[in-house]
Amino acid sequence: MGDLSLSRWLLLEEAQTELPRSLLIILIFWLTLLFVSFGLFAPPNATALTVLAVGACASAAIFLVLELNQPLNGIIKISNTPLLNALQHLSQ
Repeated sequence: MGDLSLSRWLLLEEAQTELPRSLLIILIFWLTLLFVSFGLFAPPNATALTVLAVGACASAAIFLVLELNQPLNGIIKISNTPLLNALQHLSQ
């Protein structure tokens, strides 16, 4: 009964790991509009370049959040070999 309860909670948690697509689209659209307009209308100086670099870091942070939301898929993958080895030792 305890294993069945744990399996149920695991399935519920795995089903809710996706980031809402509407939030992601709105966030990307807002950041794109903000930094493109800033880059077009600002004179090329140190402040403008710093703000654009911060915008690049924000986009990298969004990419990392999306990649780490699915650790076994995507460009950055976490190996499942240690987990399989641990399960093999536990079953013995």
